[in-house]
Amino acid sequence: MAIATATNDEPRINDRIRAREVRLVGADGAQIGITPLSQALEMARELELDLVEVADKANPPVCRIMDYGKYKYEAAQRAKESRKKSTNVVVKEMKYRPKIGAGDFGTKTKKVAEFLGEGHKVKITIMFRGREMQHPELGRKILDQVAETVTEVGKVEVYPRLDGRNMTMVLGPDKKAQAAAEKKRTTPDAVAPSSNESLAEAPDAPEVPAASVAVTDTDVAAPEDAQIDAAPIEATDTTEASPEV
Repeated sequence: MAIATATNDEPRINDRIRAREVRLVGADGAQIGITPLSQALEMARELELDLVEVADKANPPVCRIMDYGKYKYEAAQRAKESRKKSTNVVVKEMKYRPKIGAGDFGTKTKKVAEFLGEGHKVKITIMFRGREMQHPELGRKILDQVAETVTEVGKVEVYPRLDGRNMTMVLGPDKKAQAAAEKKRTTPDAVAPSSNESLAEAPDAPEVPAASVAVTDTDVAAPEDAQIDAAPIEATDTTEASPEV
């Protein structure tokens, strides 16, 4: 039987239970019913177990016979496993100005994408100064550009809103978008042919140069010139026949 020690977050056990009678639950989970405290303690001692007050707000309080040391150990193990499975989400923050330069914008936004890729949430803050408060649309434009740039790794969880002299937006990691982007990067493009394939298929295509068409048109018109040159040829033949006379 465990020693009755007092702690704020642990239930009362054994001699620290104050009620005169309890609703007793056996070690096997059976409902024994309302039992005097002394009798319940005696039953627990006979089994070499502990009497643990599991519901102190009930009337009478509910107590169970159990091995309290084993129960605490198993509860600690369950809590440890639960902490391992839980994701430690940290909210990062990145600050921009309404008139930020292109270079600074690219550097900061790249860092935002890295945070989202690591599984963190990111709070984007636009800081206004002086008369810049009269143009909140400039801050909204920056926030929209950031959200559009990181669509492959994150999504908007809290949409832009004014918070005093700042405008804020919260981005969260998007596992589906990250998986799709990774698949797109690792899968080769099977539709577009490579340069080598294009060169290999080029000789099979019919070649009809524009210059050849032009020459063909000229050859079609050639018979008209041949008719014009026919008369001199006949004149030559007549000259050759004159010695017979």
